[in-house]
Amino acid sequence: MWQRLSFRTQLFLPLGASFLAASILAGVLLQIFATGQLAEESEPRRRSTAAIAAALNNTLRASDDPRQTLDAFVHSLDTSSDIQFRAVDAGPAPSPKGGLRKPHGVPQWFIDHLAVPDMDAASPVMIDDRRVGDIVLLQDMSADLFEKWIGFVALTSLVAALMVLTGAIAYVLAGSILRPLQDLSRGLTRIRQGDYTRPIPVGGPPEIRQGCEEANALAATLAQLSQDNRRLMHRLVSLQDDERRDLARELHDELGPLLFSIRAGTIALVAAAPPEGHFGNSGQDLLQSVEALQQTNRRILDRLRPLYIEELGLSTSVQTLLRNFRRQAPHIILTDTIDADLNVIDGPLAQTVYRVIQEALTNVRRHANAGNAHVRATVASEMLVIEISDDGGGFPADNVFGRGLTGMHERVRALSGSLSLLRVDERTYVRCRLPVETTRDAPSSG
Repeated sequence: MWQRLSFRTQLFLPLGASFLAASILAGVLLQIFATGQLAEESEPRRRSTAAIAAALNNTLRASDDPRQTLDAFVHSLDTSSDIQFRAVDAGPAPSPKGGLRKPHGVPQWFIDHLAVPDMDAASPVMIDDRRVGDIVLLQDMSADLFEKWIGFVALTSLVAALMVLTGAIAYVLAGSILRPLQDLSRGLTRIRQGDYTRPIPVGGPPEIRQGCEEANALAATLAQLSQDNRRLMHRLVSLQDDERRDLARELHDELGPLLFSIRAGTIALVAAAPPEGHFGNSGQDLLQSVEALQQTNRRILDRLRPLYIEELGLSTSVQTLLRNFRRQAPHIILTDTIDADLNVIDGPLAQTVYRVIQEALTNVRRHANAGNAHVRATVASEMLVIEISDDGGGFPADNVFGRGLTGMHERVRALSGSLSLLRVDERTYVRCRLPVETTRDAPSSG
């Protein structure tokens, strides 16, 4: 539970608990010491009361009429004086706190929690060895209680001010530490996601600054490695395209004419053969085999390198690919949304777009068991988006990319793009995103 709390919470909880404990301890100590101070401050008055009582008793013993002398003494006392005479028949003395006058501004709960000393500082008055009353000290502790209340408020205010000041300092320090740590965390997340362009702000204590600098250095190294990797992959793709182009040229320029020559010769032999006999049937079989070889050669050429992309443009070539798909798989309803701006795309990007659509449609025709499919290829905001979807059975959970799409994935990565395979609402989506400008600026093959 404690580990789940934020750093500020872990910092302020013990700090607040410490200040609360300090406040309680200060209140307890103030109560203890205030009681002692009140008792010490009332002690001189007690001694004065005892001295007055002793002098009065001596006077009464020497007087011929002690009662008259006592009455004269009582009448001489000022009613506002702290020292008064209380006769025996005046009743019991009031409780210490009951006789207190509540000072203005001092709450009652504070007075109730103070251990007020016994205010009944009484000394007996004797006439003929008989106690007739007491000289009592009526202490007015209002000023003392007000003084203790002011001390309590000052101490509490000081503790509260220290708590607020310390909390503010701790909050600022925690922010100065957490902010660079949060920047470092967000920066490491960007690095993990492959974004090496935005540097991590360097700040905070030296230890954190060093970590930020090391993370930025790591990001720069990874960015360089990523760029080198893309260049290498682009070079490999270019070499692969060159090899396919050379192989396609050889098949087209050498094997194609040979097959055409064999087909022409076979047609001539069949035409020159007598109508009777088995030679004509063998010639027809040979002619069919040659035509099958020619079709296979054209299919291989189309898989190796669609030569008509450069002449017809990418959009027209894709439309031709879609027509061939409809002819080969008439049971699948194929719809399309092809942007006419695709014709401005050429080079490795055009080859990759064509290959992705071709490979995806091949998988739909061979493995998806789909009833309908849709192809979308659009250019928006310098980003080329390709999407091929179908309502087939989807893809195996343990084999997201087949061998063909795996190769396409490498080609797309080489062009700084992304290729993903999704299953949403009973439809399978092959989505590809390629940056148009980035790919155009990539190194050319050669």
